[in-house]
Amino acid sequence: MSAEVPKIQDYAIIGNGRSAALVSNRGAIDWLCWPRFDSAAIFAAILDPKIGGHWSVRPAQQSNTSRRYIDNTNVLETEFVTASGKIVVTDFMPVTSEEKKRRLLWPEHELVRQIRCQEGEIETMVDFRPRLDYGRTAPNIKNCGKLGWKIDFGTGAFILVSEIELDCFKQSSLGEAAACEALLCKVVLKAGQSVAFSFSYSAEAPAVVPPPGASIAEKLKLTIDWWRSWAGQSKYRGPYQRQVTRSALVLKLLSYGPSGAIVAAPTTSLPEAPGGDLNWDYRFAWLRDAASTVHALFGLGYQDDAKAFVDWLLHATRLTRPELRILYDVFGERAMPERQLSHLSGFAGSRPVRIGNAASGQLQLDVYGEVVEAVSHFIGENEKLDHEMQKMLRQCAEFVCEHWCEPDNGMWEYRDKRRPYTHSRLMCWVALDRILQMNARGQLRKVHTKRCEAERARIREQIEREAWNAKLETYVQAFGGEHVDANALLLTYHGFADASSPRMRQTHARIREKLSRRRGLVYRNERSLELREGAFALCSFWEVDFLARSGRLEEAREIFEAALDFANDVDLFAEEIDPETGDALGNFPQAFTHLGVITAALSLRDAEASAVHLARQSA
Repeated sequence: MSAEVPKIQDYAIIGNGRSAALVSNRGAIDWLCWPRFDSAAIFAAILDPKIGGHWSVRPAQQSNTSRRYIDNTNVLETEFVTASGKIVVTDFMPVTSEEKKRRLLWPEHELVRQIRCQEGEIETMVDFRPRLDYGRTAPNIKNCGKLGWKIDFGTGAFILVSEIELDCFKQSSLGEAAACEALLCKVVLKAGQSVAFSFSYSAEAPAVVPPPGASIAEKLKLTIDWWRSWAGQSKYRGPYQRQVTRSALVLKLLSYGPSGAIVAAPTTSLPEAPGGDLNWDYRFAWLRDAASTVHALFGLGYQDDAKAFVDWLLHATRLTRPELRILYDVFGERAMPERQLSHLSGFAGSRPVRIGNAASGQLQLDVYGEVVEAVSHFIGENEKLDHEMQKMLRQCAEFVCEHWCEPDNGMWEYRDKRRPYTHSRLMCWVALDRILQMNARGQLRKVHTKRCEAERARIREQIEREAWNAKLETYVQAFGGEHVDANALLLTYHGFADASSPRMRQTHARIREKLSRRRGLVYRNERSLELREGAFALCSFWEVDFLARSGRLEEAREIFEAALDFANDVDLFAEEIDPETGDALGNFPQAFTHLGVITAALSLRDAEASAVHLARQSA
């Protein structure tokens, strides 16, 4: 096993719909925020190996590792093989029904690590080294005897319970009494033996202290059953089932259960360009992802999850309508102000480390189309709209009619001057188009149809005239511009243009010429090439969707399989991929990318089914 610092793709995720942890293939938990995704980190070694804090479990000897998720779950198993034997470390956050949690007295938040020796005899080292508030504070870990080890934190407490004795590591400063800052141990396990650790957090006293031993086995079984039950609700039967299921499980991990929100990623400041400053906090819910989220959840058959997300959407937007924010926290409130954590060195030296996201103050007109499209997906053609939803849609229609022609920051959230982005105009067209469709079906009343129809026609005319570059023979990123952007493929996805039309075929050819440097990978635009970012993984799946809609099914499958090859060993994707090395870049795992996997698979499945149907009709 290499002693090198893990790469982004070396991590896997565990969670419980409240928060998430990243576990490296070296057996270390290097990222955990409690109690929420956007809370301060307890372990942050991924952003600073020296002071960030970690919890490692590894053999004392040199070892080879492999890992997997237990089928159709988010329970992770990491296998270590040494010259003397083999151990398996099982990592999970317990999850089951709320009724069972109350009956079994589970802690509010818990992370379980179980070490099991399967062959031979192995000495295993455990190093539990939390650092509170993003590594700013080395805690005082108190020995509470049979009640475990306790860390007081405000009105809450962290508690570690173990089946074995742990040694306290103390480091004193001059004139100060030594405090216990870490817990260490070495344990020799023989075949058939196991040992478990439970790390929990309770916001208010009295804390629930989970007993070790048999309760761990019960929690593991209930957790496996819960995930398999959820995964089993999927109605998807089609190509690339394994990757689609894993992507769905990732989305569920990134869902905040109490509200229905889905965060973009569980991490902050993992770099889009190594050593650069393109490091952002993604632990919030973006309206930009709304339409594809509902499309994916409904397409897989997760209607309850889709409803929870739409309910969150309505709650989050209620206070600011008709204006919509770009992103919200998991409760639908404004995200924390952006600031830098200068004490952290950053992943692989990539500074700054940021928490909060200043994009929350931008103007991104595309979100109106995203929200309206999400509602349109949700209700279908026959469902009725309640009063609140109708009010929201009318407000969106009025706002778009008034403001669609204004320059904005665009979906890529550039922080320089605003521009007339083609994609933003497209999504304004989508907003009015879907509202008019719902009105025509009798689902939406009191809409100013004549004005909406007139503005929809104006948007179409401007896109076809101002976004088309006759010299380059492509739709461009912004009106009157010369830069190519992969999001032009979404003109087809959203029904604005037919995939087989001459303009879209030419646009796709230009995107492939300008933005593809390796088969299966697509940069988002020419600016990202200049900034030395990686290829944007989602764009690959946009291309698959486009090819499927074009009827180029064999090529779509080839691109899909090439793109899927860039996932890590447990089918997880980051935001971007380095075309030269294949390394993951950006926050990880990324909801947007996994949404792309699902929507591309749905499009490919539907296109293949349609082709078969047409072939039978022709026979």
